[in-house]
Amino acid sequence: MIEYALYFAFACFGLGLLFCLYRVVVAPGVSDRVLALDTMTINMIALVALFGILYDTTMYFEIMLLFAMVGFVSTVAYAKFILRGDVIE
Repeated sequence: MIEYALYFAFACFGLGLLFCLYRVVVAPGVSDRVLALDTMTINMIALVALFGILYDTTMYFEIMLLFAMVGFVSTVAYAKFILRGDVIE
């Protein structure tokens, strides 16, 4: 029964990734694209967590932490680039 719930969650998060990808491509502003990329990062973290649950291993949770750190740093760097025009001062 848990497998069916996991496959349903995979489908939902995969669909969410497709919607976010669409938003990245046709968003009217740069801030909308940054928000869509950040949401894609969160959806990827959820998918990796689901893979960890499905395969019953803790290796995927370490990958999940790496995705979270890289996603946070890239979002902050891109927001700083939008505000100031450069990332490194």
